[in-house]
Formats: sequence, structure tokens, C-alpha cells
Amino acid sequence: MAGAAPGAPPAAGLMGAVFVGVRHHSPACARLVRETIAALRPAHVLVEGPADVNDRLDELLLGHELPIAIFTHHRDGRRSHASWTPFCDHSPEWVALTGGREVGARVSFIDLPAWHPAFAERGNRYADAELRYAEVVDRLCREFAVDNVDALWDHLVEVADPTGLAERLTAYFDLVRGDTAAGDADAEREEHMAAWVRAAVADAGDRPVVVVTGGFHTPALRALASGGGGHGWPEVPAPPPGSTGSSHLVPYSHRRLDAFTGYESGMPSPAYYDRLWTDGPEGAAAALVESVVTRLRARRQPVSTADLIAARAQATGLARLRGHEHPARVDVLDGLVSALVSEDLPQPPPWSVRGPLAPGTHPALVEVVAALSGDRVGRLHPATPAPPLVADVEAELARLGLDGRDPVELSLTDPRDLERSRVLHRLRVLGVPGFRRRSGASGGTTVAEERWEPAPDGNRQSALLEAAAHGATLAEAAGAVLRDRAPGADVTGLAGVLFDAALCGIDEVSGRVTAALARGVAAAGSLDPLGGVLTDVLGLWRHDWLLGTAGSPVLAEVLDAAVDRVLWLAEGLRGGPAPAEPGRLRALVGARDALVHAADVLTADRERAVEVMRRVAAAPAAPPDLRGAALGFAWSLGGGAPVGAGGAGAAGAVRGMAAPAVLGDWLTGLFALARQEVVSDGSVVGVLDEVVGELSEEDFLVALPALRQAFAHFPPAEREVIASALLARRGARGSARALLRTPVDPLLVAEVRALEEKVDRVLAREGLS
Repeated sequence: MAGAAPGAPPAAGLMGAVFVGVRHHSPACARLVRETIAALRPAHVLVEGPADVNDRLDELLLGHELPIAIFTHHRDGRRSHASWTPFCDHSPEWVALTGGREVGARVSFIDLPAWHPAFAERGNRYADAELRYAEVVDRLCREFAVDNVDALWDHLVEVADPTGLAERLTAYFDLVRGDTAAGDADAEREEHMAAWVRAAVADAGDRPVVVVTGGFHTPALRALASGGGGHGWPEVPAPPPGSTGSSHLVPYSHRRLDAFTGYESGMPSPAYYDRLWTDGPEGAAAALVESVVTRLRARRQPVSTADLIAARAQATGLARLRGHEHPARVDVLDGLVSALVSEDLPQPPPWSVRGPLAPGTHPALVEVVAALSGDRVGRLHPATPAPPLVADVEAELARLGLDGRDPVELSLTDPRDLERSRVLHRLRVLGVPGFRRRSGASGGTTVAEERWEPAPDGNRQSALLEAAAHGATLAEAAGAVLRDRAPGADVTGLAGVLFDAALCGIDEVSGRVTAALARGVAAAGSLDPLGGVLTDVLGLWRHDWLLGTAGSPVLAEVLDAAVDRVLWLAEGLRGGPAPAEPGRLRALVGARDALVHAADVLTADRERAVEVMRRVAAAPAAPPDLRGAALGFAWSLGGGAPVGAGGAGAAGAVRGMAAPAVLGDWLTGLFALARQEVVSDGSVVGVLDEVVGELSEEDFLVALPALRQAFAHFPPAEREVIASALLARRGARGSARALLRTPVDPLLVAEVRALEEKVDRVLAREGLS
């Protein structure tokens, strides 16, 4: 029943199934599929793909500009899942669909639907199976002295002599599969695909059936399909009752197909393989060099004619050394690196490994990879059906005058502008590009004006179509995304969801999230996240009459729980000298601000909070930055500065914390909470001047980095006030502003002085001073 994989395409009239195992997005495999179908003119062409869209193949083959993808989304009581089935011009599956139609075959997808639990761990149907069974592939890479599966594939398939290709593919995939038992998900898929094969062979009579699937599945399908029985067409599984979801076409892009940008499978560098499909190895190599040079020159990176000649010579030499008749992809790339990069690379070239570019990749290599990826974006045929969300968004943008190309200035006091703002924020939450917000409200800050600027993006249509997974209207879809973000989020994430819900005007989400946020705050185990929560929630509670959240009783509950938790955690925190932590300082700032602006809705009053902070400021085991912040907390609330080891008040506390290892961190905390008090009082600066002046050169260098961090809390105007006070203390005349504009980094000056002192000590020791 099951025929062997074709060598040169088998003669027409062969009965049974002819299996063509492929690697997804491989031009060589696509050519083999095209030639096989043209030679056999089969009754059926069966293709690995979602069987539940077989009744919509006419829509898939309307005449789109590739790449495109079938996007499937599914939601039930247990999980939410999204999946893509992408196609480009050189995808064997696409060639099978179009080639089958051309010869009059019945074309069918035969795999399980993308929503099926067999795909629960995969966002891409065409993920490389050999990457899941990597032991054999690694052994082959060592045997052929190549870096990875992509270079191995090029060597064996893409630039190799096409004679005997089918036999090589059969041997390769049989070796990859070996005796390894498939996982439950793959086994379930293969049983379903084999049922389609058996049914098609029974229906075809004396005509052949061509089966195009990932090569990993081919050995199993050949065995399963020969088992006989079950001649009826298999039933396609239906989604479970109560679930929602659908499949529709979306534009895709070469960049999204590229392994260097995180694509899960298939061939990397889609622009290169697209040229390999149309122009062959020699044309693809030339086009790759031309594209790289064009990109580098456009970014003002010099590439001379001599460099170009050297790159081509290197590629040709490497190809011959590696046994390639024409340069393969890695031959060209290695030649380009040799000619264009003169310095040592901090890491191996990106094409020697799989996956996204690593941080710190050489800029020239970034451009090389971008050239390999390409800029092509697919386009759907105008007659392609679209989900309801697309029409809803287009109607909303047109109704509100947001479909133009001019910047949009909004005043949220205007009801129409508020509505326009909410539409734009809903698009932002959905991740649909098109507008970029340049100014407006952010966590803890509320302003009545927003500015949005158009941001054309070729992926906008695709993003909008994919966003349709969340709902039929813009408000419904944005609400679903926000609800999905909430479960499992920490208090920082919940605060972000709450703020976005307010900006989007989605009250139903706000209520749910606020209740969860109050519970999360009450159980928070550290101070760090509470600062962001207090800042965001206090801003919404105080000011957002624009967004409808001002004075909200539910937000008041969050504020009350957060302030109580900050006081409790701060008093119990212990730890020796360490760099100041902005997160916990922000938490104390948030609690102090809540006591100032929302005292009426808090259980804790100022007196209790100040007493707690006095105890923290005097606790020797508390971290220095927290002690300084606690002193500033009490001082800024009018509780005065507690008595320090060096005397009364904040100035005395400075002397008590004068050790160089802790002074700067302690001041960072103090200045974060009581910056204005420090500037207006003056005594702290005076005592600090004395303390710093008494430090040795070595101690000063120890303290300097943290001191600089501490004084970064003061804006330029307040730094000038401090500088003026220091000049006055010394009876000096001059511009305080000039002190703030030193031509050399003060840290560099200190390091130079330390080096000079070290040299002086060496000279003295050797009797040369």
C-alpha cells in the first residue's frame, strides 16, 4: 500500500501512498514536492496542516502575497492557546497545496486542529522535530564537522547535487527518528494523519496519493498507513463544549519566520532561502553579499570594493574546502566576517548556533543577520474574510477621526478626546501598532493632555487580526487581555493592569483587579513592589476624576493595606551595609505621600507612622539606606529628626553614620524622603561638609560612589543652593553654578588623586621622594 519516497519523481500510475518527508520551509524539499506531484498527477495530495480548515482552502488559495499564516486561537475553562501555521513561497506544504490544485488533485490537510491539546506546548505547528530529538543530529554535525543542524542541512540538501535527494532525505529522517518512540502528542497526531492516508488510498483506486509531512513523521506514517483497515474519512475533532476560538488568515513576515528572531523552527535567514528558491545557490550567494553591503553602506559603515572582492574570494575558497559546488549560506557569511570584521569577536558568529542574537553581537553581524532575514511582509487578498474586530476597529478609528496621518493632541477634559484616548489605549494594550504615545499619564502621574503620533508599521494588520482572538469588539478584546494579565501577576503587575484598565475605561476589569491587588498587598513579603503600587494607586485615587477613579473606596482599601504593610515590613527589615535599594526607598516615599494626601482613608495615623520610623532610624541592625529614609520619613511629616549617635536632630545623625562604607547609602535614604527639608534647614549640609572633609583620601574614595548617588536626588536648582551654602561656609566668592559644571568627571579626579598618593607612597618606600 505505501510506496517508497521518490528518488527522481516516480513514474505516473504508481498505486498507493508516496511519502515525501520534508523539512519545513526548505527550498530543496519544495522542489522535490513540486516535481513529484507534476510527475505523478495524484488523485490526492495530503499535507501536514490543520484538518479543520479544509473547508476553507479556497480562502487560503485566493492569491495572497506570501508569507501568510493560519492563526488559531482557543480558550476554554482550563487554558488559552494561540498557534500559527505559516507559509512562504518556498514552504513544501504551500507548494503541495498549489501544485496539487494545478494537477486537479483533491488537496487536504490531515493533521489535528491547532487548538488540540497535542499542540498545547507549541505556538508553531511547524516546529522542527529533529530539535526535539537532538542526539542524532548532534552526532551528524560532529561527523560532517559543521556547527549546527542548519549548516548540516545546507551541506546535505540545499547546495548538494539534487541527484538522489529523495534517498538522502529518507535516510536522514529515518536516522533522526530511529527507534525513538514519539511522545504522546506526536503519536496522537501520527495516528490521525495515518487514518487520512488509509482513507485517501482506498478512495484513489489505481491512482497514487502523495503525502507531504515533516520528515520526522514520515517513517511512522509509512508503517501506520500500511496497517490497513478504516477506509472511511477520519472525523476531525471538534472543540470541547463551552470553548471559544476560531482560525483565520493573517499576514506574516520574513522576520517572524527567522530563527534569529526566535522563530521556533524551519530554516533561518528566510530572505536567503527565498532567493535560493528562485535563483539557485549561485544567485542566492550573490544576492546575500549585495544585500549585506547595501545595508552596511546605508548605515555609513565603510565597505570598499576590495572588501567585497575579499569576501567573495573567501566564500568561494571555503565552499571548495567544504565540498560545495557553490557557496552555501555559511560559506558566504564566514567570508563576509573575514573580510569586514577586523577585531576579535566577543562571541561566536550567530549562525554557528541556533536562536536569537545574543546581547553584544558585533554591529556588522547584526546587519548581516538583518540582510539574511529580509523585510518582506505578506499581504492578504482583498477578498479574505476578516474577524469582526477588524471592522469594529476601522469603524471606531474613522468615527473618532483617528485614521489620519497627523499627530493627535488630546485633552482628557473633553469627553470626545477622552473617548479617543481610550480607543488608542485599547489598541496599545492589544499590542496593535499604528500610534505611539509621546506624552500623557503614567504610573502615579496624571495629566490632562496626551500626544499620540502615527507610527506606520507593516505588521499592523497581522497584529490586529491576531488580537481578534480576544474579542469581537475593541473594548471586549482589550478587557480580555487585561483579565488574562491579572491571574498569577504579582502586586506590581496588578497595579499595571489596574492603571491600564483605567486608561482604557474598562471598569469591570478594574473592580476585579483592585480586589486582588488589596489581597496581594496585604501578603507582600518585601518592600520593593509596594512603592510602585502606592504611587500608581495614590495617583488614581487622588487625581483621576478624568478617568473616573478619584476617591474610589476600593482604591482606598488598597492604600490602607499598602501603608500598613510598609510600616510592618520596614520595622522588621534587618541587614548590614549594602548598596541603597531604590525599590524600598520608593515604598517609604509612597507610604509617606499616602499619609499626606489620603490620611482620612488610612487606619494608620501620622503619629503611629512617625513612631515606627523613629524606631527604624535608630535600629543599628537596619540597612543604612532604610535608616536614613526612616529619619527622612519622620522629618518630612513634621515629626522632627530623631536623636542620632552624634547629637540631636538630623545633623547629629549624620555624624552617627559617618563611616565611609555606610555614609552615602544612609544619605541616599535621607535625601529620598526629606530632600526639601535638607535644603531648607542647612545644618545637615554643614555637618556633612565637616564629615567629608575629615575623611582620608582612601576613605573618601570608598564613600564617593554612594555619595554621588545620594546627591543625584537633588535637581540642578537645589544643587546650586547647596553649592552656594558651601561657598558661604568657606567665605569664598564665585559662581555656585560653575561648581556644578566641572569639565572632568569628579570620580575621575578622585581616582587620579588616589593614584598620585599611591605613587608617592612607592617613591617614599624606595627612597626616591
